[in-house]
Amino acid sequence: MTTEPNGTTPDTPSNGEAVSSPGNVIHSFRELNLPESLLKATDELGFDNCTEIQGLSLPVIAAGKDIAAQAQTGTGKTAAFLLGSFARLLAKPPEERRHDQPRMLVIAPTRELAMQIKKDADSLGQHTGLKCAVVYGGIDYDKQRKELAAGVDVLIGTPGRLIDYFKQKIFDLKKLEICVLDEADRMFDLGFIADIRFLLRRMPPPEERLSMLFSATLSHRVMELAYEHMDNPEPIKTETTGVTAEGVRQALYQPATDEKIPLLLGLLDSLQPPRSIIFVNTKRAAEKIESFLVGNDIACGTLSGDVRQSKRQRILQDFTAGKLPVLIATDVAARGLHIDDVSHVFNYDLPQQAEDYVHRIGRTARAGTQGVAVSFACENYSFSLPEIQEYIGQSIPLEMITDELLIKPKPPKRIERDRVSSGPRGKNARGGSRDASGGQRKPRHKPRSGKREARADEKSPETAGSAKAESATAGQTPASDKPKRRRRRRKPASERGSADATANNQSPKPPQDTPASSD
Repeated sequence: MTTEPNGTTPDTPSNGEAVSSPGNVIHSFRELNLPESLLKATDELGFDNCTEIQGLSLPVIAAGKDIAAQAQTGTGKTAAFLLGSFARLLAKPPEERRHDQPRMLVIAPTRELAMQIKKDADSLGQHTGLKCAVVYGGIDYDKQRKELAAGVDVLIGTPGRLIDYFKQKIFDLKKLEICVLDEADRMFDLGFIADIRFLLRRMPPPEERLSMLFSATLSHRVMELAYEHMDNPEPIKTETTGVTAEGVRQALYQPATDEKIPLLLGLLDSLQPPRSIIFVNTKRAAEKIESFLVGNDIACGTLSGDVRQSKRQRILQDFTAGKLPVLIATDVAARGLHIDDVSHVFNYDLPQQAEDYVHRIGRTARAGTQGVAVSFACENYSFSLPEIQEYIGQSIPLEMITDELLIKPKPPKRIERDRVSSGPRGKNARGGSRDASGGQRKPRHKPRSGKREARADEKSPETAGSAKAESATAGQTPASDKPKRRRRRRKPASERGSADATANNQSPKPPQDTPASSD
């Protein structure tokens, strides 16, 4: 049992899960005996008190025990494992290792989450001297490769890019001290579990490293992974009254499919949200909403899987800076994004997984603030509503659609798309490649010269006489007057046999249908 710095001990129920209670959660970072370099960073960032998950997990990490933690999204899980890990690395002198052997590895399911963890690591570890690096797909392949080859202490990345560099022997995991798996349930949803096991099997044994697993839900498959690749992890769950954050005010509308765009425009006009995210299930729906919003003079940006990584980063920066009031996104942005002051979340399409609903509305009301989550239950996605309400343990309040909320939209505006090529090595399935603007495909081969047009001209009666006259003037025979080449007739089999026998000084065999002469 872990003893806390204030002398109390956490309550441990019969199932071994550490839960919080008002009397045992540490409320100040000063009580955790963190290194002065980390306390200086928390003071500069304005972090005075711990959140519930931080107060429960940090003492267990300080004791050197593996943990499998569950908490609501937006409760400070990232800061929990970063502060605990940095304190361990600073307290323990580094072993003799090569420059290509990191001491800590953080695996994230999405690029946006990996970038967010790197941003938080730079802020919390700015006075520690630890070198952090992040690797993810879609951009800066050679730049990330060189930075990683130069040597890092803390490596953060997505599974695909990590395995790519590992197989090239850019880094080694034999001296790894700490491994963190963030959003473990999302790894299963995205099909990354085989890649995760590939990396875990190439690390030191579980008893020789500190392992941490953080997830929004500790399902059976997540815990199976934890017990398979961790050293008897201690489950940690926060004591919460519900799955969703208390600061989120939820509302549900039931529009027809053709009423969704007018209703969305009406809510944006009536609510006037300063910063909002609109979630959809498909990129086609995202493009449709963007064209209508731009056509109705509402600035917005779209995040989907086929948007180039450089453009995705630029859109996120503009949205974070307040230049774009509306962000349209598929579930690629549902997890891992910490954007301050998101006032409203719109579920234009209800998610097909109940867990995704929690992560979507978790983009607002973060760190104890207030927010609004509005969902549309149309005939295409309303079948997900019972599962969602059962998962969150409550019914979403139903709102009435009035005529004032249905605004007749202006015609949508056509937007040029800059997409990522889906084929191998930047080429599409037909073998051509897109140009710099992402528009028309370039053909693989150059088009043939105008021979077909010339032949057509020769066949036309208007140009036939002039072509003959020009050929006669040049002293050449017109093409139409040239003798046609006759195709050589193939000899019968009997004649071919006689010719072959004569060439080989052999007597030809008589045909079988006539008797041989007797002289």
